[in-house]
Amino acid sequence: MESQLAVDKKNNLIEVQPSNTKYPVFIRIAAKIISYLFHPLFIPVYLSWLVVKTQSYLFGVFTEWEKTLFIVRFGVIYIMFPLVSVLLMKALGFISSIHLKTQRDRIIPYVVCMIYYWWMWYVLHNQPEYPKEYVVLSLSIFLASIGGLMANINMKVSMHAIAAGVMAAFIMLLGFSQDLDFGIYISISILLAGSICTSRLIDSDHSAREIYWGLFIGILSLLISEKFA
Repeated sequence: MESQLAVDKKNNLIEVQPSNTKYPVFIRIAAKIISYLFHPLFIPVYLSWLVVKTQSYLFGVFTEWEKTLFIVRFGVIYIMFPLVSVLLMKALGFISSIHLKTQRDRIIPYVVCMIYYWWMWYVLHNQPEYPKEYVVLSLSIFLASIGGLMANINMKVSMHAIAAGVMAAFIMLLGFSQDLDFGIYISISILLAGSICTSRLIDSDHSAREIYWGLFIGILSLLISEKFA
């Protein structure tokens, strides 16, 4: 979606995004549904579930209950804590909207989530019974939050695109690093990443530049994590 120039209330020239009303209603509804279903808070939990279900040999010492509990812990760290934190920030007036529509609104949530993400990586890194894949994933999420915060200085980089980049790169890493028939999952991950990014172009005020940078940050974070985790 190409950006346009406009004049704000202080007579400053700013870059804005055109309205998405040019898209048919069903397209906009589909984009909104995809944006909610694949919100950045949910993707780490989806990935943890995928690893547990497709690569059970990595969890030989875990019971079924322990596997389920592990996914629940991912949900607590990556969904509940950030969501509660954002709601509290909104209630206390630290941010103007829970949708984090401005760069300013995103600063504190980025910093707070970085603490949660670092803690998850630290715990997994220091417990050798957990598969390395989870250490790589948790580290990539932490690094992606750092990258998102740094990029937020210059642009409102898409958090959805960052998460989509991590997701696609992580699934491709699983498929290429192990002797498994993972082609279908790789194909689905690429399709989902494209759908998520396209949905954000339709259902948000992000520019194509902010989408591409988000995707790049997510992929780069996973590659760095795989190298150093």
